[in-house]
Amino acid sequence: MKPIWKLAAVTAGAAAAAALSALPASAATVQGAAAPAHAVFVQTDNIAGNTIVAYQRTAGGGLQQVGSYPTGGNGGILTGSVVDHLSSEGSLAYDGQSGLLYAVNAGSNTITVFSVRGDQLVRNQVISSGGQFPVSIAVNGRQVYVLNALGGGSLAGFVQFGGRLIPVSSRDRDLGLGTTSSTVFTGTPGQVAFTPDGLHLVVTTKGAANTVEVFRAGPSGLSAQPAITSLPGQVPFGITFDSYGHLAVAETGTNTVATFSVAPDGTLTQLGSAATGQAATCWITAAPDGTLYASNAGSGTESALTTQPDGAVTLLGATPTDAGTVDAAASPDGQYLYVQAGGPGNVDAYHINADGSLTQTGSVTVPGAAGGEGIVAS
Repeated sequence: MKPIWKLAAVTAGAAAAAALSALPASAATVQGAAAPAHAVFVQTDNIAGNTIVAYQRTAGGGLQQVGSYPTGGNGGILTGSVVDHLSSEGSLAYDGQSGLLYAVNAGSNTITVFSVRGDQLVRNQVISSGGQFPVSIAVNGRQVYVLNALGGGSLAGFVQFGGRLIPVSSRDRDLGLGTTSSTVFTGTPGQVAFTPDGLHLVVTTKGAANTVEVFRAGPSGLSAQPAITSLPGQVPFGITFDSYGHLAVAETGTNTVATFSVAPDGTLTQLGSAATGQAATCWITAAPDGTLYASNAGSGTESALTTQPDGAVTLLGATPTDAGTVDAAASPDGQYLYVQAGGPGNVDAYHINADGSLTQTGSVTVPGAAGGEGIVAS
């Protein structure tokens, strides 16, 4: 059965959003944001109190803890999860233009907004996620969307102004996934992300519907309904974009990475695919040079892949990590990759070599982060 789509009533927040859309971009940024300090921020998703742990990158590419910042909310655990209690990608989102960091508090149904000052954080706001069990956040300028995993799945729309979020209920969308208690881990949505041009918002549904759903996005919100691409048995989980603008999807059901073009109407056309040869290929990120890195939780490895202008995908190889490989983040200068290992709650650091291979430079244990997901690098 296809999802039923609902448009929420326009509220005062929508009027505020309309007014904000007319402002120059600088009006919505946080004033005085410090320059990046080669920091890595890691979310613990701890049910006793979610925390963002801040690390500074050492000269050799390792990590040194420099701070710990409570979000003001609690982490959450989906039934059936093992090394990623959120079963998602993108639970921690960094907007370098505005100097803001967004974190989900799945156990509290809230979002926390931090101002980033180099490798330090200042908590600005804790606000309702607009749904049940938030797991992923997408940011494009002042537009922010939160993916809520439970209650059938939903998108909640916000506008950022002055380092705080304003909810805009007219931008909300119900996903209608019909998740049941027996399928809560595999049957919840996996990620929400904007396309590089900001014209589309992409949602993966994992085993709940085996679809990738693409909304047209603009200053006034989302299209009423998405273009739906069905991928039977593929279990589309994490997504990113390569240097050619292709959508790259980690397909857990077949342990593959597939690329797609995105048409103006949101329709996807598959371009290429490559098997990782690993188990539980769920998360995927792109380095600045376009090399893709897929995390394989079941194998404890990180796979490197390259793509071509026509979308063809080539597997380069796999590098061992600590147990339960989950999300990863590349440094903006393209020198290092930081990989979360949800089993022990570690972050493993790697130097990115010229051929895309990885050389380990260190590892740290993040306090209280076993089973956590969410990492960004500035």
